[in-house]
Amino acid sequence: MPEPIALDHGWYTITDHGIEVTVRLTPKSSRDDVEGAESGADGRCYLKARVRAVPEKGKANKALIAMIAKKSGIPKSRISVTSGQTGRLKTLLLECDADQRRQAVSSLAL
Repeated sequence: MPEPIALDHGWYTITDHGIEVTVRLTPKSSRDDVEGAESGADGRCYLKARVRAVPEKGKANKALIAMIAKKSGIPKSRISVTSGQTGRLKTLLLECDADQRRQAVSSLAL
């Protein structure tokens, strides 16, 4: 059986199923926006995002998924939070094919 594909490009990783995106989310912001890639003090790369929603009962995560879906062109139903549900640093899985990967990465990279 072949090894699964996982190509790490800093804030995103290409996998067999699509793209895993590392996001640092700021809830209760004045606007919904993706502010581009950044490196933290620990050297880890992530995509900075802000949402107006509050971090209660998954509202901020839902707002993040809706914003990423709109920017990337990937339906909300194909985007999920795979880790960091209650933290600022999250990993999202965007399920998509190779053509959609290119479009999604370029639209999120600003």
